[in-house]
Amino acid sequence: MNGKKIAHSGAGTAIAALLSGMTFAGAVLAGDGNAASAQTAVSAHTSDAASSASKSTTDRDELRIKDLHDRLKIAPDQETLWNNVAQIMRGNDEKIDGLAKERHDKAPSMTAVEDLRSYGAITEAHATGIRTFVPAFEKLYESMSAEQKANADTVFRSAGRKTHKKAM
Repeated sequence: MNGKKIAHSGAGTAIAALLSGMTFAGAVLAGDGNAASAQTAVSAHTSDAASSASKSTTDRDELRIKDLHDRLKIAPDQETLWNNVAQIMRGNDEKIDGLAKERHDKAPSMTAVEDLRSYGAITEAHATGIRTFVPAFEKLYESMSAEQKANADTVFRSAGRKTHKKAM
């Protein structure tokens, strides 16, 4: 590494984060990598715990959607467009959450190939989600005042921005 720092585009990262929060990353990374302890953890869950976790994920998703609504300063006349954006976010969250849960539950017994396919399914769901999200958000964005647009640009630019050392 030469120590140069590069900034990743905030837009793609922000949108991905807005689509699914850190839901899938949290679920995927929640394990410690030890198959035995992961299996024990999976086996220890009851249906009540699974129901509670699902509710917790839904609550977190709803808080994130409300936070974005507030940060974008959605006006009353934009609520219909916002509701469409929010519904797409919920659908994307649900899809990613389901895939992440399936990946987590199957992790202790997955082969390397199954692991890669599972990761690919999550990645594809993100890509599909963004393709659905952009047109709906674009309609909302077009309805925004210049001040709101500048604010939205800042919100999306700053969300999830990371600086990494460039490998050379």
